[in-house]
Amino acid sequence: MKPLVSVIMPAYNASEWLEEALTSVVASVYRPIEVIVMDDGSKDDTLLKAQTFAQKHKEVAVYTQPNSGASAARNHAIRLSHGTYILPVDADNIIDPLYISEAVDVLEQQPNVKVVSCRADFFGERTGEWKFPAFSKRLLARKNMIDTCAMYRRADYDLTTGYMEHCIAREDWDFWLSIFEHGGDFVRLPDIRLHYRVREGSKRITDRQLKRQVVDAVNARHSGYMQQYLGGPLHYHRSWSRFFNFFRSVKQVGEFNQWTEGDIIYNKRNTLRVVGNKVVKHFAIPSIWRGIIYGLFSKSKARRSYEYALRMNDLTPAPIAYREVRVCGVLRESAYVCTLSQARYTFNDLIGNPSFPNRQAILQSIGQFTATLHQQGIWHHDYSGGNILFNEEGSIVQVIDLNRIRFCKHLSRERRLLNFERLNIDREALRTMVSAYAKAMNEDADYDCQYVISHRWHKHVKQSITHLDD
Repeated sequence: MKPLVSVIMPAYNASEWLEEALTSVVASVYRPIEVIVMDDGSKDDTLLKAQTFAQKHKEVAVYTQPNSGASAARNHAIRLSHGTYILPVDADNIIDPLYISEAVDVLEQQPNVKVVSCRADFFGERTGEWKFPAFSKRLLARKNMIDTCAMYRRADYDLTTGYMEHCIAREDWDFWLSIFEHGGDFVRLPDIRLHYRVREGSKRITDRQLKRQVVDAVNARHSGYMQQYLGGPLHYHRSWSRFFNFFRSVKQVGEFNQWTEGDIIYNKRNTLRVVGNKVVKHFAIPSIWRGIIYGLFSKSKARRSYEYALRMNDLTPAPIAYREVRVCGVLRESAYVCTLSQARYTFNDLIGNPSFPNRQAILQSIGQFTATLHQQGIWHHDYSGGNILFNEEGSIVQVIDLNRIRFCKHLSRERRLLNFERLNIDREALRTMVSAYAKAMNEDADYDCQYVISHRWHKHVKQSITHLDD
């Protein structure tokens, strides 16, 4: 028995052309097929026309969804499909009756082939053949050369994240990159089997206006592919990408590929993003002078953060990866990624908030945690309110912003106590915290408390915001 082919047709306000497109599909000489029309919240009578057509053709099934874009409609339809092979067809295009049969033959006979496309021509406001360049994976890194209407295996689709839904342009290009990231070959049929309608406002035309958004999205989702075939990211002047990347080097340690994705939770000098259960810290672009130092003589902040976290175990969120970008040896970008801590509060949440739940126990836990750092020879040059994390019970305390940490063989008592100077909280809270610290260090609590209280950070003193009398 021949394999089932699922023809996927998203449709938005396509009433004028839908019946012609569907007629071309059901006229295919190949069987068995199923045709899944996904109405994308059309405002015209597209849904009604699709349903009317389906009543006359048992192969056609019609569904609808709130307007979410062509990619979401394709993904939704594919999830409802049952075929071994998938062929997306836009609702204003026409396919030849032989297209499906010829494409299936290739995929059945050549397991190494991932995608089968065809020659195509234009009709409507433009005529003539659509000239595609010869396929290569390297060229695919710079530009798309495969129309959406190409056949592939459902099993290969399932290895990807589907069609990109957050970018409304060139999502088929992004999808082909996802397919060929896993290897495989491409075949273009020798005859014209697709007729592409060109009309005012058609997607192929409007997509050109979103070039920068597309390039950014492709780089974010396919950095490994771009590194393999372009030696670095795709640039806005795409043809020059390999030339630019010749002078650009990227070093990455650890497995991670979502450097520019996620929700921004902090965006000042540095930028923090949350990607699932991970946090990505993008360090500010250094000055040229600092870039030379970090690029040639010193470790970058991202690398230090990663390597220090490896030595600190559960005293900080677990490290995952770091990334450095250099141009002619000069550091221009760096980023560090770690797990999202279960400790969601910072020390700043305790300042001026005496009614914070479990405040006394939390302060004691922070004092004991500080003692643990010092017992392991860890000195944090920015041990401040935003860099100390804890959970509701105070059972988890962690420190972040690791690039300014130092590992010392010996820390004098006074130097250790100065680590509290930036914790700008009231006098009684300091006593609670430092007393727990002194107990863990087997020291005199009165001396430690008095020393910490009398040595406030000079910037807080200068600004008269020591909070000691709160």
